[in-house]
Amino acid sequence: MPALLFAGILLLQGCSLLPSKESAETDTTTSPVSGETRESKGGEAFTVDVQAPDSVREYLERNLEIQRYRQLDDLGAIELSRLMVAAEANARELLNTVGYFTPTLTLELRETPGAKAPREVRITVVPGELTRVSNVQIDFSGPIAEDKESEPRRDAIRVDWPMRAGQPFNQQAWDNAKTAAQRNLTARRYATGSILTSRAEIDADRSEAKLGITLDSGPAYRFGPLVVQGNERFDADSVRRLARVPFGSDYDRQQLLDAQQRLAGSGYFESVFLTLDTHGTDPLAAPVIAQVREAPLQKVVAGVGFTTDSGVRFSLDHIHNSMPILGWRAVSGLYFDRDKQTIGTEWSAIPGDNGWRSFGSAQLKSEVSGSYTVDSGRLRGGRSQASDHIDRSYFLQYDYAQNHGFDPPPSASALSLNWGWTGRYFDNAAAPTRGQGVSLELGAGYTLTGERAPFTRTYIRWVGFVPFGTVESADRSQARSGRIQLRSELGAVVASDTAQIPTTLGFLTGGDTTVRGYGYRSIGAVRPDGTVIAGRYLGVASIEWQRPFVYQGKMTDWESTVFIDAGAVADHPNELETKVGVGVGARWRSPIGPVQIDVAYGIDVQKFRLHLRLGFTF
Repeated sequence: MPALLFAGILLLQGCSLLPSKESAETDTTTSPVSGETRESKGGEAFTVDVQAPDSVREYLERNLEIQRYRQLDDLGAIELSRLMVAAEANARELLNTVGYFTPTLTLELRETPGAKAPREVRITVVPGELTRVSNVQIDFSGPIAEDKESEPRRDAIRVDWPMRAGQPFNQQAWDNAKTAAQRNLTARRYATGSILTSRAEIDADRSEAKLGITLDSGPAYRFGPLVVQGNERFDADSVRRLARVPFGSDYDRQQLLDAQQRLAGSGYFESVFLTLDTHGTDPLAAPVIAQVREAPLQKVVAGVGFTTDSGVRFSLDHIHNSMPILGWRAVSGLYFDRDKQTIGTEWSAIPGDNGWRSFGSAQLKSEVSGSYTVDSGRLRGGRSQASDHIDRSYFLQYDYAQNHGFDPPPSASALSLNWGWTGRYFDNAAAPTRGQGVSLELGAGYTLTGERAPFTRTYIRWVGFVPFGTVESADRSQARSGRIQLRSELGAVVASDTAQIPTTLGFLTGGDTTVRGYGYRSIGAVRPDGTVIAGRYLGVASIEWQRPFVYQGKMTDWESTVFIDAGAVADHPNELETKVGVGVGARWRSPIGPVQIDVAYGIDVQKFRLHLRLGFTF
């Protein structure tokens, strides 16, 4: 039902794009002779028939200027003759832009009294031989040409040049190649680099193109001090510690974008824009201008969502960006869905010069866990650091859990010291197609209920994307790689059998992001009476083939998938019994992130389940 509702909304929106009857019947076009604007009543003076190879026919049909005048139903012979003369020159110009410089064109005017229009303009095109790149010369001017340390950089720009000898020449590819070369030049050190000269020498008789470009680097730049504009509540030093621009290092566009993203993602600002000041400044200490607009001091956010795991979800968040006395940021929230209700708060300080910040949190939760309902509480306090690819944390944690149901496990509490590390190495953090991510959690503590017993807790999570196969459109103009997604989870709580470990420190699996084909957190340790509880050992593995989808010969934003998931939970390693789910699905690269739609069959439960998910997180 959610998928059908979503499709219906899209169809309704698409209907608004259809032309109305009035707009379809009335059109205005400028006369090619008098220059006057005429209004057409819906008839056509002529049709245009382009006889050409598939490689150029659609391009000409879409871009020929003569197409604009078909609706002028009162065109005279002189006007139409003039249009045909202009159409020949226009067609030659269009063919030149796609690499055909020696075309043969024949234009005919045919009477077609019984057809859609009384006349037909037939344009027969023999495009001739396609012009290809014969030679490429890339030169440099400025400090990059004189600095021996920049030789690898010059070589890299030449290697990355996309238009190689032997490849077809066209104007769009030539413009794109020049733009890419300039962006490559200005990505690091040379922020004001530009194209000094460029030339494309076309030998039409030999169908060859000789390309040349000279790139002027301008001076080499280094990051200078951060200059903050627009701040009111937070001082410049706080903004500097949040942004972490590497003062004194060589200019790097990606580092500047990363600093901008850190400020935007901190929650303290509504808008952020970082630029390097290259006007009248010392290139070796160029100021970085941070234009910011601060977020409101306090904000309340209400939300509603849906997952196939837990149904409809409601949330209410309160954000305070500068708490009294402490000056910390507080995010408090209330969340509830079919199986879980949570209330909690997290406080965090602005990070120091080394990127580490202090934090504290408290949470109360009631959730369905296996065959029981668990009421739990958690207190946590420690330090954390978030960098571009790696997050680290260490903290002291108190857990309490009480189980409800028939013959529930005993209540338990524990105190533990924990360390966490997460590394993300994806090509795209929001919709990765290659790379990997790994997360490790280590904890050691004592139980506080019943027998005082030591325990350790280890949890490892990994996901990787490996390119596998390439899919091309029918005309081979577009290609995209498929991939294999591999995923695994391992967890272990090591303690004596008599130790009362809080249920919230144990493991359960199953659901949209773990073992598909099974209910959310429905796979756990099975007691003799058949009830399911959180277990001390966890193992999950998944393999999924994601392949781009071609429709009517054209590449789309959809991908098809097939997958196998497997998972097991038990209180002892020798009791692990694997539950397997298999299925197929689709991925849509939507404007707001990847949408995942899967239909999985749980082999153990012999049931099909639909799984929906929006976005990618690790």
